[in-house]
Amino acid sequence: EPMSKRQRKKLLKQKQWEEQKDLRRQKRKEKRQKRKLERQSKLDSNSEGNDRKRMRREVVPSTLRLIVDCSFDDLMVLKDVKKLHKQIQRCYAENRKAFHPVQFYLTSHGGQLKSNMNENDKGWVNWK
Repeated sequence: EPMSKRQRKKLLKQKQWEEQKDLRRQKRKEKRQKRKLERQSKLDSNSEGNDRKRMRREVVPSTLRLIVDCSFDDLMVLKDVKKLHKQIQRCYAENRKAFHPVQFYLTSHGGQLKSNMNENDKGWVNWK
């Protein structure tokens, strides 16, 4: 049965792919080993441990205070309350990572916002 030029090219490419399979596998393995050695040497040189922990130790708290008044959530529709919740989460997370974190307060926290936070983010009760 005669084979078209396109079919021959496909078969040739597939054959080459199969032949180079072991070579690709070996390259991936070497790459993984290289990354592992780099991580190992980085850990050895950095005796203090994790960069994130070291960064947290160097943090100098700010004297500023940020207060978010949540007493107007009864005037908002649920969609806006959910957006407010996301914004508060983002502010809290970014403040924790900051080199000069501010003191972060939520006031009049109740109603729709509190129920939404309880429903979607149970970890907020552990916030400092």
